[in-house]
Amino acid sequence: MAEMGSKGVTAGKIASNVQKKLTRAQEKVLQKLGKADETKDEQFEQCVQNFNKQLTEGTRLQKDLRTYLASVKAMHEASKKLNECLQEVYEPDWPGRDEANKIAENNDLLWMDYHQKLVDQALLTMDTYLGQFPDIKSRIAKRGRKLVDYDSARHHYESLQTAKKKDEAKIAKAEEELIKAQKVFEEMNVDLQEELPSLWNSRVGFYVNTFQSIAGLEENFHKEMSKLNQNLNDVLVSLEKQHGSNTFTVKAQPSDSPPAKGNKSPSPPPDGSPAATPEIRVNHEPEPASAATPGAALPKSPSQSSLPAVVVETFSATVNGTVEGGSGAGRLDLPPGFMFKVQAQHDYTATDTDELQLKAGDVVLVIPFQNPEEQDEGWLMGVKESDWNQHKELEKCRGVFPENFTERVQ
Repeated sequence: MAEMGSKGVTAGKIASNVQKKLTRAQEKVLQKLGKADETKDEQFEQCVQNFNKQLTEGTRLQKDLRTYLASVKAMHEASKKLNECLQEVYEPDWPGRDEANKIAENNDLLWMDYHQKLVDQALLTMDTYLGQFPDIKSRIAKRGRKLVDYDSARHHYESLQTAKKKDEAKIAKAEEELIKAQKVFEEMNVDLQEELPSLWNSRVGFYVNTFQSIAGLEENFHKEMSKLNQNLNDVLVSLEKQHGSNTFTVKAQPSDSPPAKGNKSPSPPPDGSPAATPEIRVNHEPEPASAATPGAALPKSPSQSSLPAVVVETFSATVNGTVEGGSGAGRLDLPPGFMFKVQAQHDYTATDTDELQLKAGDVVLVIPFQNPEEQDEGWLMGVKESDWNQHKELEKCRGVFPENFTERVQ
């Protein structure tokens, strides 16, 4: 018989897997209807609730920390632009020019150092902490499936024992399957019973270390920034004292070409600066309000605003991303029922023949389950994009995978 699938899954294995799913589905229905008892472990269920709460808190903390870092980056860029503006307007013959330039340079270095330390001492630690959750969540889900297998094997064995006509051969086989199912379940159960309480208790120390690091870094940053700001203030005070009561000359800017002939008024330069004017004398005194002349500059449009470049770029990227990020519905090169794409953030080793083997970076095309009742919580059905592009056959390539190992990309 020809092999099926990219990894040579035989028809026999597929049939066995289908039978396993059918048996689980039947067992769950019987349990919901109260026609079959369900093995319960209240202590373990409490551990799972704690685990989910811990994962939710950690995910939120990671998201907010990334937002904080993005804000630090944006403030760095805005501060850099502001200092560049100061350097441009600070004329060469003004006292303190070198000091102002040095302060701007140190300001830039301080922002860079602060951002990098936040990444090293908070974000990377956060990523490592959350990195242990996907595997444990996958094992919790698998434990649930193996518990259903165990209950199903137990009920089958009990029904054969209580039957009027006993078939010893069937009873012996059912007992063998029950022992095997119980062993698989208990091995997974014991490991999780030890790991979940330990992971839950570790959260306190992690939160303490994370927020202590952030608080300490922010405190030191503001101390150093305060010194730079005081130095800049001193430079500007010195400039004001030397030029505050003086008159100064505004000189005409040299022209690159001779003036045009005729009566036509000269056009402003390409950079938008005022046209060259004759040399005039200006007193450093405020002009009365009545001296205001008509024709005051109109407010700038949004496209002409002086917002920092990083804000404009971020806004543009967000808008473009929203416009371009369609679901891909209706494309002929996607599998039937395609819903959205996800990308694997971690490697995942398949433990059943119906599961997808994932490597970090793999793109998966998510499709609906043929029977929605077969979908376990936290699991998705899909086909790896590379397999789909090669085979174009769902039966050969599709499989289930843990949602928490992936991140939606489209």
